[in-house]
Amino acid sequence: MEDKITVKKLSKIFGNNPGKALEELRKGKSKDDILRQMNHKVGVHEVSFSVRKSEIFVLMGLSGSGKSTLLRLINRLHEPSGGEIIIDGTDLTRLNKRQLREFRRKHFCGMVFQNFAILPHLTVQENVEFGLELQSVDKETRAAKALEVIKMVGLQGNENSFPSELSGGMQQRVGLARGLAVDADILLMDEAFSALDPIIRRQMQDELLEIQDRMQKTIIFVTHDLDEAFRLGNRIAIMKDGKIVQVGSGEDIISRPADDYVKTFVEDMDRSAILTAASVMHPPQETAFVGDGPRTILRKIRKQGLTGILITNTRKELKGYIRAAELADYINQHKESENIPLDEKLIHETASVDQHTPLSDIINMYTDHEYGPIAVTGEDQKLKGVIVKGAVIAALSESYSPPENSTPEAETV
Repeated sequence: MEDKITVKKLSKIFGNNPGKALEELRKGKSKDDILRQMNHKVGVHEVSFSVRKSEIFVLMGLSGSGKSTLLRLINRLHEPSGGEIIIDGTDLTRLNKRQLREFRRKHFCGMVFQNFAILPHLTVQENVEFGLELQSVDKETRAAKALEVIKMVGLQGNENSFPSELSGGMQQRVGLARGLAVDADILLMDEAFSALDPIIRRQMQDELLEIQDRMQKTIIFVTHDLDEAFRLGNRIAIMKDGKIVQVGSGEDIISRPADDYVKTFVEDMDRSAILTAASVMHPPQETAFVGDGPRTILRKIRKQGLTGILITNTRKELKGYIRAAELADYINQHKESENIPLDEKLIHETASVDQHTPLSDIINMYTDHEYGPIAVTGEDQKLKGVIVKGAVIAALSESYSPPENSTPEAETV
């Protein structure tokens, strides 16, 4: 997937001599050293990352980590002290004020803030139209667009209400609608749901995911809430002291923390809700094909020391599971025959999941699944791997790392 935003060595130092402060940082001085010795505050220090087109990229960290400063740098609400911000091939740091203003109008949907930032003297519809009005969109067009977006975020019927007449969740929907109405590519959201109570916050997260599924914006979302980050983010950047410590999917960060800070940061996460089938599956040790004879299949099973085997067609589409003991009995019953046909009754339906199934669902499946592994298939129904009980148990351990082309030992496959 192509990159929409590329940030290179981006820095922001608050103070009268940011250039000197950057020099001292490069010499090895810490953020605290710069504050104590120069009375300069390090907001962001030489951060580099990219955001892919149409993904939700989450910036998260503790208070003071630099995540909100970084978000404001991306559309130059803060002026960078150094570095580059490249969007669709244009470096924003090289634009003058007029060029920047024009670029923002075309590329940024605006920002959605924690405090809603809606205008109290305007109605819902007027608030949603506000960004379009600034772009000199004619009255009829902006009214039609506003009504379309108001319906999308679930505010239909409240067009003429004022913010004081709305709940917190509804006010946040107004802020989101105003950003979406501009219909640009990029949406910046700074702690957008933090002021909401847990139930409304969850609803707004659902709303955002549904809207994103339809509109495919490039979204940068700032939060200090780990559950929210893992729920919304295609990828997550964890920040500390103005730097990015690790970027990756939720599974990457849970399974391969970059350092002790990240490991501590995520240690209370429910691993079963984050890890998926793809992260715990192993390549199958052996498979059988529907065209194989019973003796060939039994030979494969015994060679690998298995108690059963998954069977596919020649296109690797899963057909079921054959138990070694039943197959051996069947062959013994027909031992006088030279060519034994494979009885379809020997092929049992087996549990299967797609690659994105959460580990929590797989754990529940094992309570009802008596024989064989759980098969993992892709969207094309082709066999991708297998999950055995030992891998599930191991994945719940904090010391777990996903397998890399490994196969389980002493497991039933």
